[in-house]
Amino acid sequence: MIPITKGWSEDKKYCAIGADGTKYLLRIFPRKNYNRKKVEFEMMQQVAALGVPMCQPIEFGTCDDVVYSLHSWIDGKDAEEKITYFPDKEQYVYGLEAGRILKKIHSIPALLIQESWENRFNGKIDRNIKMYSECPIKYEKGQVFIYYINANRQLLKYHPQCFHHGDYHIGNMMIDNDGNLQIIDFNRYDYGDPWEEFNCIVWSAQKAPLFASGILDGYFDNDVSLDFWRLLILYISSNTLSSISWAVSFGQKELDTMINQATDVFNWYDSLKNPVPTWYKSIIV
Repeated sequence: MIPITKGWSEDKKYCAIGADGTKYLLRIFPRKNYNRKKVEFEMMQQVAALGVPMCQPIEFGTCDDVVYSLHSWIDGKDAEEKITYFPDKEQYVYGLEAGRILKKIHSIPALLIQESWENRFNGKIDRNIKMYSECPIKYEKGQVFIYYINANRQLLKYHPQCFHHGDYHIGNMMIDNDGNLQIIDFNRYDYGDPWEEFNCIVWSAQKAPLFASGILDGYFDNDVSLDFWRLLILYISSNTLSSISWAVSFGQKELDTMINQATDVFNWYDSLKNPVPTWYKSIIV
């Protein structure tokens, strides 16, 4: 068993090699997390059944005082490390594939959701604004995010809810040794408006704008609506407010990352006045 230390997950992760040389991904967590991890494993089984390229779920169970899940192993490289070595068209094509994969993931309906999305997300917005107001570190133009959110809350009405990967961006993707895109790390799964899942696209856009553009074109079949763009700014704004509070406990490096990202968001959206970001470009393929 070889420990894997990359990533933000609290799970203990290992490359486990069987007696026959077969590699597996083994994740171990405290028994108190049994119920959530069992649901996570079952949802991954549903996702895998759709043909999504990923670590295939093999076994879930308990051993002594811990819970474990066993998955197939992916031999390859992190997508964020490899993507910039590809020509523009190929980056975009990988993005198209990522968008089409996400659409498959979103075909799984939300389970037992009784509250409207408008009420659910407004509650999250209120919590994020409160955390930001209490945070000792502020963005230079942080109030603009709050103004945009409060002026556009009505956009949350009548949105359906589905299963979310929970952290869908280039940092949670791999390109395997055969050149295929693979999706990893479902441990932040949740349920909500399919469009909210794009709130992490800022990470992809910072690393590879054409890849990020392809995600949207692949998901929306090259027809991204203005309604989507306007609501996406609200989701990104809410996420950006909460990010600075999260970063405080991780030190200056993470604070700088979030401050730089907020600056990028302002630049992409012309201080939130233009709903379509400057990084978005379509390519005819």
